[in-house]
Amino acid sequence: MGRQMTEMLKGTLDGIVLAILAVRPAYGYEITARLRDEGFSDIVEGTVYALLVRIEQRGLVDVEKVPSEKGPPRKVYSLNQKGSEYLAEFWRTWSSLAERIQHLHSEIPEGEN
Repeated sequence: MGRQMTEMLKGTLDGIVLAILAVRPAYGYEITARLRDEGFSDIVEGTVYALLVRIEQRGLVDVEKVPSEKGPPRKVYSLNQKGSEYLAEFWRTWSSLAERIQHLHSEIPEGEN
C-alpha cells in the first residue's frame, strides 16, 4: 500500500471498522481478517487494536469479555447507538466528499488523469 493510500485511510479507518461492526459484533483479530478480506491487506493488528481502544473510549462501541478456548477472555466489540449515529454521519460525509472528488476528477481532460 502506498503512502498516499495510508494517509487517506487514517481519516476513514474508524468509519470502516464501525461499518464492519454494524454487520455483526467481532473481536480484534476478526476485524483485522475482515479488513484483509476487503483488500486492506497492509493494515496490521496493532493499528486495529489501537483504533478499538479509541472508539471504545469515545463510547462508540459496547465491549463484552467472552471466554476463549486459548488464553484470556476476548473483547468482543459491538456497535451501540452512539456508534450507529457516528457511522450514519460518516456515510453522509463520505458520500458528499466522494461526489465532490468525482466531480473534480471528471473535469480533468482525457490523458491527464
